[in-house]
Amino acid sequence: MTGVRRGRMQAVTENSSVTQLELFFDLVLVFAFTQVTDLAAHETTAPNMLRALLVLAVMWWVWIAYAWLGNVIKADEGIARVAMFAAMGAALIMALAIPEAFHDFPGGWYAPLVFAIGYLVIRLVHLYVFWCASSHDEQLRRQVTRWSIGSITIGTVLLIVAAVNHGSAQIWWWLAAIAGDMLWTMFAGNEWRVNSVAHFAERHGLIVIVALGESIVSIGVGVAGLPISWPITVGSLLALGVSALLWWAYFDVGAAVVEHAMEQAHGERRVRIARNCYTYWHFPMVVGIIALSLGLKKVESYLGGAAEHTLRDRLTGIPLFALYGGVVLYLIALIGFRHYATGVVLWPRALTAVVLIALVPLAAHLPAMAALAVLFGVLAALIAWEVVRYAEPRAEIRHGTEH
Repeated sequence: MTGVRRGRMQAVTENSSVTQLELFFDLVLVFAFTQVTDLAAHETTAPNMLRALLVLAVMWWVWIAYAWLGNVIKADEGIARVAMFAAMGAALIMALAIPEAFHDFPGGWYAPLVFAIGYLVIRLVHLYVFWCASSHDEQLRRQVTRWSIGSITIGTVLLIVAAVNHGSAQIWWWLAAIAGDMLWTMFAGNEWRVNSVAHFAERHGLIVIVALGESIVSIGVGVAGLPISWPITVGSLLALGVSALLWWAYFDVGAAVVEHAMEQAHGERRVRIARNCYTYWHFPMVVGIIALSLGLKKVESYLGGAAEHTLRDRLTGIPLFALYGGVVLYLIALIGFRHYATGVVLWPRALTAVVLIALVPLAAHLPAMAALAVLFGVLAALIAWEVVRYAEPRAEIRHGTEH
């Protein structure tokens, strides 16, 4: 695509950074993540966890579509700006409908269909702008054409079909819509454009921050309305510590290493790194953080003696699995993220994931705060070991060869 398309679009260059409008767009995702956590917390059963996961997958696909678009044309210029605001409006309506995405509440519009139509609108706006953006790029136009055939007919149509079904049939249609959309994107070709590696990496780093923000919000929500006390203070600091260690695990060196690998790659290899490391491996990272948020919300509600809970109560069942399993999933995603780009397997993180799985039975017999403290301790040990063991390469990555 040329640098300017009749004053309506501006191409993203290698030195471009994330725009303020893209950050504004992410605020809708902040609300959507909160809605997903609330949906999961409302009924801690396996079927409801699956529903929450499916909703999160659709919202992730909404965000991903505009992350790729914003790497081709500047999101805050010309028609792209209008498209971003239109997508924000549709995404906000979808987020408002999340509590009713599977079970419509009495009165008002039929929420499952509202959710599906919102997704269709977002897809059509995205497709139109991408089509315009590829008008002078034959290769990108071919890619957009191939991708759009499956994206519209599989993801959106099947989601609308799911909206008019109920029970297990509805779940199966949702699964088909999401799996079909994700698989079609993977196999529809590698002729996309990554105009700015720095922008692409920064954009995905920011969505990790957004998800981690939800984990912090869950701390506050879990103790909302309760008087401040030492258990709430200690538990909240432990919860914040877990979130901070997950931030460290991603941003200390891992994000920079993968960004450098993508920068060194060219052509199809660069597109594959962008797609696999960021579009796909970042999804389980976000899922893991949202699961952690559910666990933290439940732990914090125990610490202030809310309702029937006491400080001695144990965290069991799905909330416990969400607390520990969310971190395990996040670590596995980090391993995949790094491995695809560099070929390196982060064995200490794999071992930590195994240790956390093995500790779940023990954690089930501990008070909720103690279970949280064990989780914090294991993560702190991992990060401390990595800092000491890889001190020299870490300093080189973070500060340059002079160190």
